[in-house]
Amino acid sequence: MQEWLLPGTVLRNRYEILGLIGQGGMGAVYQAADRRLPGRRCALKEIWPLPGTSAERMAQTRQQFLREASTLARLDHPNLPKVSDFFTLSPSGLPGDDTGADSEPLPPAQEPDPQATTARDLAAVSRDYLVMDYVAGQDLEQLCQQAYREGRFLPEPDVLGWMAQLCDALSYLHCQQPPVLHRDVKPANVKLTPEGRIKLVDFGLVKALDPDDPATMTGLRGMGSLPYTPIEQYAGELGHTDTRSDLYGLGATLYHLLTGQTPPSAQQRFLDQDALLAPREINPAISPQVERAILAALALHPRD
Repeated sequence: MQEWLLPGTVLRNRYEILGLIGQGGMGAVYQAADRRLPGRRCALKEIWPLPGTSAERMAQTRQQFLREASTLARLDHPNLPKVSDFFTLSPSGLPGDDTGADSEPLPPAQEPDPQATTARDLAAVSRDYLVMDYVAGQDLEQLCQQAYREGRFLPEPDVLGWMAQLCDALSYLHCQQPPVLHRDVKPANVKLTPEGRIKLVDFGLVKALDPDDPATMTGLRGMGSLPYTPIEQYAGELGHTDTRSDLYGLGATLYHLLTGQTPPSAQQRFLDQDALLAPREINPAISPQVERAILAALALHPRD
C-alpha cells in the first residue's frame, strides 16, 4: 500500500509529524515538531529507494546516505538550512536495520493523494530521514508567479540581491573538501524568509564530489528539474558534473525570475538553437550586463 506518514506520528520518540509539505519521485518532506526543543519546527525529509532497487544496491545506497548526511550535518551557512539529525528506520519485521539511538519500527501511515503517481510501497523497505531547519516564507517561484498574475516583472535590484545571497551559499558548498553540489538549483528551491534572507533548500539531489567514489549519493540523486539542469546532468550516474552544473541552475533561475518564463531545457536548446529567447527580448528592463551573465551561465557546454 502506498502511504505517507499521518500527522501525530512520532519518529525516534522526538519528531512529531505536523503535516506533509511536499512530495516527489524521490521522497517526501514533512513539517515536524521537535519534542526535545519545545517551539522548534523542523523539516523532515523522507528519502525513498528507487523502484526495483536490489537488496544489495539498497545496502550500498544506505551507506552512501549516511556518509553524505554526515557531510550535510557539518555545513553551517546563513543561507542554508542547518541539518541537525539523520537516521534510518526499518519497517516492522526487519529488526537490526535501524540507525541511530531511539530507533523503532515504522509507525502507521496514511493513504496518499489518489492523483499522485510517484509514491511507492513504503511498507516494504526501510526509510532514510534528514532533519533540518524549517524555513518559513515563500519560495521564489511563488513570488514570480504572483508578479506574473499582477502583470509585472520582479525588480532587477531585488532579484540581484537574492542571487547574491544564493551565490554565497553555492560558493560555500563548492569550497568544501570535497566540493558539495546541490544539483537542483531552481526558484522553487530558493525561499525568502520574512526577514529577507534567502535560503537554498531541498538537498535531495546533493552530491559530494569524491574522485575515489563516483557513485556517491546514488540513492538521493536524480536528474533534477529539466529547465534548470545542464545537459551533462541528463546522463545521471554516467554523466560528469562539477560545480559548473550548479551555475547553470543559477543562470536558469535568474532567467526565470527576470523574464517570468521558464527557460527551455538544455535538450530543447541542443535540438533547436533558437529555442532560448534573449532575456531582454522578453523584459527590456533587464540590464545588458545581467543579460550577458545569464547567457554565459546558460552555455550548453561547461567549458564555455
